[in-house]
Amino acid sequence: MKPPTRLLSAALGLGVAAVTAVAATVPASAAPAGAAESRANLSTAESIARYEGSGEDKAATKEFFEAVLKSAAEKQAAKPGAAAVTVRYNATRAPSFRGQIASSTAIWNSSVTNVKLQETTGAADFTYREGNDARGSYASTDMHGRGYIFLDYRQNQQFDATRVTTHETGHVLGLYDNYRGPCSELMSGGGPGPSCRNAYPNAAERARVNQLWVNGFAKALKQANITPDGVKNR
Repeated sequence: MKPPTRLLSAALGLGVAAVTAVAATVPASAAPAGAAESRANLSTAESIARYEGSGEDKAATKEFFEAVLKSAAEKQAAKPGAAAVTVRYNATRAPSFRGQIASSTAIWNSSVTNVKLQETTGAADFTYREGNDARGSYASTDMHGRGYIFLDYRQNQQFDATRVTTHETGHVLGLYDNYRGPCSELMSGGGPGPSCRNAYPNAAERARVNQLWVNGFAKALKQANITPDGVKNR
């Protein structure tokens, strides 16, 4: 029986400028009625309550990260000795968010050194999708090494879309939610409220990703039965 899909971070997002930033990229039908009023009324406490993660989210985030890591390790075998692990994503199913995905990629690639994101239109370690979902934006894995980031129209109009996208991509790289953190912490997601537009990981988050991809990659190579010089063991 196919294991059920596991969801991560039921919705993160953030930023008053989201409507103007995303209105041109998402379908007009996705615009929520009274969005400006709902943004104004969404206090920090309400944001935390709405986006508070669960223990299951943390387990699923770890699962997604490890699946992507193993997938990247197998591809990396073709390029032994590379300075950084390359994680490939396919964004063809999220055309409305191409700008935000490109910004998220640039942010992460300029923030960490041990892993790099690279777009492809073919086989990828994870994909981006878009649409309407009452759960908002999230990262998901089917526990078979395939994962995706879903970007919800409504949420990305209410919150800053680049922060939402970069936050969700943080799950792919191994970071957990911390909705009670400050706006300066990317993985605080929607906790600081819609006025938070910071889309950059802080120093601790950058260090954590670098640490994960140094230590985790060696483990992934072992799990994939690949030696450090890129040779697949029989």
